[in-house]
Amino acid sequence: MNEGVAARLKAVQALLPVVQQKTSLTSSLPKAQQKLSSEEASLTQALAFGVCRFYPRLNYWAEQLLQRPFKSQDLDVHLLLLIGLYQLQEERVADYAAIDTCVEASKHLNKPWASNLINACLRRFQREKVELTALAEGKELAATAHPPWLLKKIKKAYRQDWQAICAANNLQPPMTLRVNQRQISRDAYLQQLEEQGVEASITPFSPWGITLAQPTHPANLPNFVEGFFSVQDEAAQLVPLVIDLKDGHKVLDACCAPGGKTAHLAETADINLVALDIDAQRLNRVHENLERLEVKAEVKCADAGNIANWWDGEQFDRILLDAPCSATGVIRRHPDIKLLRRETDIPKLAKLQLELLNKLWPLLKAGGKLLYATCSILPEENQHPLASFLHHTPDAKEVIIEADWGTKQRLGRQLFPQAEGHDGFFYCLLEKMES
Repeated sequence: MNEGVAARLKAVQALLPVVQQKTSLTSSLPKAQQKLSSEEASLTQALAFGVCRFYPRLNYWAEQLLQRPFKSQDLDVHLLLLIGLYQLQEERVADYAAIDTCVEASKHLNKPWASNLINACLRRFQREKVELTALAEGKELAATAHPPWLLKKIKKAYRQDWQAICAANNLQPPMTLRVNQRQISRDAYLQQLEEQGVEASITPFSPWGITLAQPTHPANLPNFVEGFFSVQDEAAQLVPLVIDLKDGHKVLDACCAPGGKTAHLAETADINLVALDIDAQRLNRVHENLERLEVKAEVKCADAGNIANWWDGEQFDRILLDAPCSATGVIRRHPDIKLLRRETDIPKLAKLQLELLNKLWPLLKAGGKLLYATCSILPEENQHPLASFLHHTPDAKEVIIEADWGTKQRLGRQLFPQAEGHDGFFYCLLEKMES
């Protein structure tokens, strides 16, 4: 079996549980990539991500090409067809190679009829690509490649910007680094990259950020093991700019895994940092990051909302609540969100976000500040829970974030995903008034 055939079959294996809404690509993809060469593993990931990214559009095309839908037990054939359509759309390999390799892969599904069907559908798409593409452009769901419920919410919230948001969601994101200022300055690390022939540029908003012209494995870059940098999107790097840290502050990072913002806080000032997360497995990443970057935090496995189980009774100067959310601002990094997330998830998340705000607020000192953050672009998770919280919390007030990034909202500041820049993110800073 050649590499292309193996990669397509492994991509089908990774996609099956995602489409069946059983698990995420983060879980299924590493299992599918086991025992593959690095080239096969990379291609497997590219195909799985690509199908998720454009699933509504690819599905639409499949509907036009098929006389009748596949039966549920033939989801593997359906996914292999979508892989072929994705490759024909992207035009990164010759059409004949994309078609022939998918047909060859279909012969390993133990369904003798599948090869002729996939061959016929892909060759028809090749012949009628212009017409079928025009048809998709005329159908909003296919054109934007977004699920109906999410498209509706984005259009309602951002009448002027929804098309740009959807377009940015469908692009592959850049790779951005956060330089560890305790180890090296950004300019000095940029010089190291230049000396190694790595093309890179500074980020416009984060004073610690560097964006690479071409993504690569972090281990390929100078001094990764020595903790000179972390991989982190620019939008997530803005926390220290907003939260106003001072040496000696006692700080809570309430939902910390995988630890990027935790480490950044510890890099920025000499603080007493407590980092919580409910997921013990994800906390392993937090410990690894802190150790590699040579910074410290008191890490606890605990539910931030269950105060009695972890709090020592001493109030905090600063609290970062990077709240659980729909992750609709980082779809381009996690395109399986389009398949896994449901409209019914949003009210549940908003309820949890408001609960966490209410439970953590008493832990903040008078005069202290709480930074509410999400990687969501939906007002239901951002402005709405905050508005409810402020309405019922007399000693809480918003601190207006003055910045040249993002867009000021009724409450907080919203960043939208940018083609060559940052992800979608939301920040709102609250201060506890003196009694």
